Amino acid sequence: MHRRTAATSLGNRHLLDFMSQAKGNNHKKAGQRHTRPLDSAQSIVQNPYEPSKGLISTMSSRPTTVTLKQVAAAAGVSVSVASRVLNGHAKAYRISDQTEQQVRGIASELDFRPSQIARSLRLQKSKMIGVVIPDLSNPFFAAISREIALAVEAEGFSVLVADSRETTSIEQELTGELQSRQVEGLVVCPVGVDGSHLLTVHQSGLPIVLVDRGFPDFPMMQVTSDHRRGSEQAAELLLAQGHRTIGILQGLPGTLPNEERLGGLRETLQRHDLKWDADLVDGDNFTEQSGYESTHRLLSKRPDITALFALSTPNAMGALRATQEQGIQVPDELSIVSFDDSPYSDLMAVPLATVCQDVPRIGKQAAALIIQSIQAKSPPKFEIHQVTTKIVKRSSIAKASPR
Repeated sequence: MHRRTAATSLGNRHLLDFMSQAKGNNHKKAGQRHTRPLDSAQSIVQNPYEPSKGLISTMSSRPTTVTLKQVAAAAGVSVSVASRVLNGHAKAYRISDQTEQQVRGIASELDFRPSQIARSLRLQKSKMIGVVIPDLSNPFFAAISREIALAVEAEGFSVLVADSRETTSIEQELTGELQSRQVEGLVVCPVGVDGSHLLTVHQSGLPIVLVDRGFPDFPMMQVTSDHRRGSEQAAELLLAQGHRTIGILQGLPGTLPNEERLGGLRETLQRHDLKWDADLVDGDNFTEQSGYESTHRLLSKRPDITALFALSTPNAMGALRATQEQGIQVPDELSIVSFDDSPYSDLMAVPLATVCQDVPRIGKQAAALIIQSIQAKSPPKFEIHQVTTKIVKRSSIAKASPR
């Protein structure tokens, strides 16, 4: 399938435009940079520090575009006849089989592709779905957006993907920008601290689905992992190895995943008659840098820590960097387990034990819900869909050993 992807800078933000045309199965590289996690499409990223040449710039590997008029001329028919054939209305207009085959044959030879924009204008539908994620560099969110794109493309939709850079004000601006582009629905992985603007979108009647960092009190469709149960699984794994003093590298405080994961850990410790110690919790975001800094602080003030539970894979990557700098051997002197799983978890110097989220299922569920909402005559019933997690045991965990 030929896929074209365009990206533009909104200030210093990138809005990625995923467009697809269903013909063939080869992917041609184009543009300045290929976005690796989204390998189902090509990425053409405009330099944010250069003057913008337009809000959306789309590039194609073909030097020229074949028009309907050219197809009609080559087939020896009128433009209206060619249009009716290629739109599947040959029988309705009593166009002969011979003429239909001739027009379709010429269109195929010339690699004619109908204009999706023109078709959308006729139907008064954009066939576009906006997707907003907090961090495109995070493998989890990159994979989620890819799964959504693949699923909606199969239903004839394209996606516009925007990166909010973990900033609520940017997220609010981007949702407004996507609405101005007449998207038929929004899938948003919120920053997760303030979602009032998302509630406003829902109340406007535009279909919207929240993914991962949702808001349980909002009456809209939401898809999330069972964060609490996943955290319980990680805690049980560490406790079974004899760990009792566990440092916690948290993500963004106040967000649903962070609080649910902390809650699952707290409840598991209490079931084992272990005291919850807030002094063992550190961190302010789901980033590698946050995990790195938190690890240094925790191990400095609490040398009795025998294990770290990172609430995201980037947090865990930061922890591995910090322990390497301190000369701490993982897992002989310190065990590490993380929430999330990524293609890199098994490729690290010390393969990382993780709570694995079912990314394909999350993405497909979100795509199914937004398409259902777009096509439904009445809004779907409000529901929060929780996707199960599983533990993936790797060599970053060992029996507790004092350092």
